[in-house]
Amino acid sequence: MLNLRLELTKLMSLGIYISVPFCRSKCTYCNFVSGVFSAAQMGRYVERLSGDIACCRSTAREQGGVVPDKVDSIYLGGGTPSLLPPVELRRLFAAVTNEFELAQDTEISAECAPATLTQPILESLVACGVNRVSLGVQSFVNKEAASVARLHTREKVLNDIESLRAAGIRNINVDLIAGLPHQTRESWQYSLEQAIATGVPHISVYMLEVDEDSRLGRELIAGGTRYHAHFVPDDDLTTELYETACSQLNASGVTQYEISNFARRGFESRHNLKYWTRQPYLGFGVDAHSMLPSGRPGPESVRLATTDSYDEFFASQEIKAVRVSAEDALEESFFLGLRLSRGMKLDELRRQFGNQVEKYLPIIAELVAGGMLSQNHGVIQLTARGRLLSNEVFERFIRKEVFSN
Repeated sequence: MLNLRLELTKLMSLGIYISVPFCRSKCTYCNFVSGVFSAAQMGRYVERLSGDIACCRSTAREQGGVVPDKVDSIYLGGGTPSLLPPVELRRLFAAVTNEFELAQDTEISAECAPATLTQPILESLVACGVNRVSLGVQSFVNKEAASVARLHTREKVLNDIESLRAAGIRNINVDLIAGLPHQTRESWQYSLEQAIATGVPHISVYMLEVDEDSRLGRELIAGGTRYHAHFVPDDDLTTELYETACSQLNASGVTQYEISNFARRGFESRHNLKYWTRQPYLGFGVDAHSMLPSGRPGPESVRLATTDSYDEFFASQEIKAVRVSAEDALEESFFLGLRLSRGMKLDELRRQFGNQVEKYLPIIAELVAGGMLSQNHGVIQLTARGRLLSNEVFERFIRKEVFSN
């Protein structure tokens, strides 16, 4: 049975996530591990990443995980990967291709801040095989973008989209945030219309997060006025803006397939789908996470995480490891899979997890009665109300905290 499990693992495709925590400036709403660093520090970081990639199989094996042989998605996230010098970008991709076999149709994505796509960077991305770019636009209204320390304008965004297409990269995502300072119904309508008019095949819409991990979040909690905090829309308006986006994007053919993600048919993010469907992925860099099969019979897996401190990343090779039991895996299947608009088929869960699924039926019935879930022909899905209160829904399926990407 163990040998069969290992053989099946070899047939699975792997996603690779690479954390690049470098930025030109720190956006006020940002709660990610990122900052401003010198070119020398970038080179040191890529050197460390290259070493980690080269020994990743033995590292995973020590933690009880198995690394599939073939890769079909690579994602450079940030921070701003497009700030890496061209030589470091090429060095990083060389480390990946030296270690892994890439499927012919591998999706290779890079997050880029508008106005950082210089010609040398663009040429390097193309040379490295990047075929999908995610632009952190957040708003097409210059005043709103500037209020949160974004260093681009609407014109620069449109120029970047043209440059990407001219270089042969047509799979483009645009990020938007509902709830930015100074945002109104009218300005949000303008950003939505601009995003749709670009013709990009993928748009992500996030509601502004208010927590203590960002400068703007802390100021909002404190009731202060720095960072334009007193111009942030209230929760009701932010919710309305998100609902408007859902309606208009769906009507334009950019269909919602996940709580925050919309795409034209065939342009859904392959890499992000791995997270939501519990397919294996391997993360490298600061605050990077992995989910790997355990090599043991059944649905068990191993989750790995590196430190979220840049300094500690160089001081220690320590990796946090959590073994995900079959029961934990079922919980994850619910709160990750329900993010998808297509929902979850209970019969498929039963095939994977057997009778364990039955204990969740009363919870599902309560959520259906409360208008948070719908259930039709054995498929459960979040309702429109459930999407707005998704965290409350997901909490019902969780017995204890398990870290995830």
